[in-house]
Amino acid sequence: MRTLKHIFENNKRWAETIKKDDPDFFNKLASQQTPEILWIGCADSRVPANQIIGMLPGSVFVHRNIANLVVHTDLNCLAVIQYAVDVLKVKHIIVCGHYDCGGITAVLDGTEHGLIDNWLRHIKDVYRYHREEIDQLKDSHARADRLCELNVIEQVSNVCNTTIVQNAWVRGQELSVHGWIYKVSNGILKELQSCVTNQEEARQLLS
Repeated sequence: MRTLKHIFENNKRWAETIKKDDPDFFNKLASQQTPEILWIGCADSRVPANQIIGMLPGSVFVHRNIANLVVHTDLNCLAVIQYAVDVLKVKHIIVCGHYDCGGITAVLDGTEHGLIDNWLRHIKDVYRYHREEIDQLKDSHARADRLCELNVIEQVSNVCNTTIVQNAWVRGQELSVHGWIYKVSNGILKELQSCVTNQEEARQLLS
């Protein structure tokens, strides 16, 4: 199966369905990109950004990596944020984690996983910051769920503290940063905190 023929067949059916509802959809899509949302999510195949929020192509600018991390030395992620904020002028940045995240589980199981352990080091730091709270939870699933939530909140803080977002707020640009989490087992999103819309709210998040 060198060509993955079934995927191309699926693609044709999908495109035909879209054109049936809106014959000019792809022409309009090709002429411009004007999303209002930047989605920073996990690379997990069970968490597709557009589908779980019910939005069509062109509506969401997406960056995904293992465990939805925003690392200040990750030029890939920073370039996406910069383009989304400065060029596309998105109004919302959503950091969306999910329960049953393999990256989170890998941090808590205490075993080595190879190269990815260097990336997961950032989650280990989140765990270290909140070790007392997490370790008080007796159930392993509860500990993992809570670390998933705390990791999202930490990444929201990281987004807010990029020079990109800080400078946007200084300019008076309309920009909100949100922390959400997704439950794979029921398909439902949950907001983890009020959205952050300016520098003062970002400072309060850190306090």
